[in-house]
Amino acid sequence: MSANLNLTAAERTELFGGFDPDEHAAEAEQRWGGTQAWTDAMRRSSTYTKQDWQHFMAEAAEINARMADAMRSGTPANGDLAMDLAEEHRAHISRWCYECTYEIHRGLGDMYVADPRFTTSIDATAPGLAAYYQAAITANALRHDA
Repeated sequence: MSANLNLTAAERTELFGGFDPDEHAAEAEQRWGGTQAWTDAMRRSSTYTKQDWQHFMAEAAEINARMADAMRSGTPANGDLAMDLAEEHRAHISRWCYECTYEIHRGLGDMYVADPRFTTSIDATAPGLAAYYQAAITANALRHDA
């Protein structure tokens, strides 16, 4: 199973560096292949151009940087700023990938700390960021469940 990206090998390297989406595509399909989220993500991503991917990644990096700044400043993960950033993160996923419900978002947050590959990647921005994201995502979901 291919990651179904409409990019040349050179564009993939330029955009994703050493990360090869194809290496993880089979695992992702096995975990989520029968879901509407998977179907939507595959449909959407198959149409993205290099510029779309650049925009997607720049937006994600900006949210990550602001979340890391909030964490470094001592903002509580259950405070309004962190929860608002978690909401931006959820909206970013919904806008670009699939409808990210609060339940799905909580699952992502849990995966950020349960799967060392995600933790390592997220914590590259700032040590402890994956756990902070998870706590902010959980707090935001609870805020919206109330």
